[in-house]
Amino acid sequence: MVDERGDCLTGQDPRSPRHSDPHGAPDLADPASALPLDVRPVQLGPVSVPTPVVLSPMAGVTNWPFRVLCEEYGPEGLYVAEMITARALVARNPKALRLCRFAPTERVRSLQLYGVNPSITEQAARIVVDEGMADHVDLNFGCPVPKVTRRGGGSALPWKTDIFTELIHRVVAVCEPANIPVTAKIRVGIDHSHETFLEAGRIAQEEGCKAVTLHARTTAEYYGGHSDWSRIGELKAALDIPVFGNGDIWGAEDAIAMIRETGCDGVAVGRGCQGRPWLFANIRNAFAGDPERVNPKLGEVCRVILRHAELLTEFYEGDERMAVHDLRKHIAWYLKGFPVGGSTRRAFMECESIDDVRRECDRLDPTIEYPPRVIDKPRGRVRFAKKVHLPYGWLDSRTTTHEERETLFGDDPMDASY
Repeated sequence: MVDERGDCLTGQDPRSPRHSDPHGAPDLADPASALPLDVRPVQLGPVSVPTPVVLSPMAGVTNWPFRVLCEEYGPEGLYVAEMITARALVARNPKALRLCRFAPTERVRSLQLYGVNPSITEQAARIVVDEGMADHVDLNFGCPVPKVTRRGGGSALPWKTDIFTELIHRVVAVCEPANIPVTAKIRVGIDHSHETFLEAGRIAQEEGCKAVTLHARTTAEYYGGHSDWSRIGELKAALDIPVFGNGDIWGAEDAIAMIRETGCDGVAVGRGCQGRPWLFANIRNAFAGDPERVNPKLGEVCRVILRHAELLTEFYEGDERMAVHDLRKHIAWYLKGFPVGGSTRRAFMECESIDDVRRECDRLDPTIEYPPRVIDKPRGRVRFAKKVHLPYGWLDSRTTTHEERETLFGDDPMDASY
C-alpha cells in the first residue's frame, strides 16, 4: 500500500520460508548436505574470480584498508569498494575521489557506482574508464536506505524499467570497449507485491552485464528477518550469466549451504565480515573442503585492530585522528562478544591516535579465546524499515514520463556530496 507521500507501507512477507528459522549449518542427516560442493571459478569478461566469493560494498566500511585486510585473509575473490555516487564523482567531490583509490596490493580494482540519471552515471563511468580507475564496475540497484530510494535510486530503480535499462546500457557501452566488465547488484523487489528481480536480472543480462548479485530481501525487509534464498535459486535458473547470492552469510557453513540450496555461482558477504575479516579465510577453506576455521584469540584481534588503524592513517593521508575516529565502529565489531567490559569499550571510543589504540590493546589479555557465542552469528543492522520511501507516484507505472524525469534528474546538491 502507498500513502499520499509516496511511502510504501509494508513489511516482511510472512510467506518467506526463512521468516522464522535462521540459516544454520547443513543438516548432516540430509543426504544433500554430504554431496561434494560444486564451486568453480567465475569469469567476468577479462576478470577472473578463482574463488567465487565477493566482499559486498558497504558504505563507510569497505574502503581500501578494510578490503586489504579481507583480501589478506581470504582467497582470490572480488573485494568491492564502497558505493560511489555518480554525481559526486562527476563533480570531482574529494571524498568520492578518495573512495575511488585502491591499494597497490589489490588484485582486482572493483568499484561500485550508484546513480539514478543514466546520463550522469554514464559520465561517471567515462571518468572511471578514461582515468583508469578500476578493472570492474558494479552498479548499485540494491541499497534500501530511505535517502536513496526516496529519489528513485538503489533498490527502487528496477521498478522503472526504462531508466534501469537505459542506465545499464549506457554504462556497458562505455566500459565494454575498455574491457571493463559491468555487473549489477539487485534486491527481490520493493516488496512482495512489487517484485522485480527476475525481470531486472534478464534486463541486466540482455544489456551486457557479466553477472548479477541478488540480495534475497525486498526493500521493505531492509536488513531484518531472514533472507529467502529460494529467490536466488529462481534467478539462477532464469539466467545464463553467473549469479551471486547475498544475504545472511554469517559463517563458512552458510556459504556452503547457499550454494547447495540455490545452485548459485558464488556468494557475496556483507555484514557477516564486519569486525571479522578472517571470515574470508573460513570461506576459502570451506570451499576447498578444509575443515580448519579461523577464530582468533584476543591478541590476534588486537593485532588486526592496530593494522587497520595504520592502514586507515595511510588512507587519510597521515591524519591519525580521522583514521582512529573511522576505526571506532570497527572496534565495536572486533570486540563483540569478548569479556572486556564497558569501561574498556568506552576507552577505545575516546582514542585520538594510534598510540592511544595501542595502549588500550596492550591492556587486554591476548590469551582470551574467541567467544563461541558470536562465532558465525548475525551482526550489524537487523531492523526492518517501517516503510519504503519512494518518489511520489512511483508505483503507478513501470516507466517514467518526461515530467517525472525532469523531477528525478534535476540539480540535487545532495547527490554531489557525502
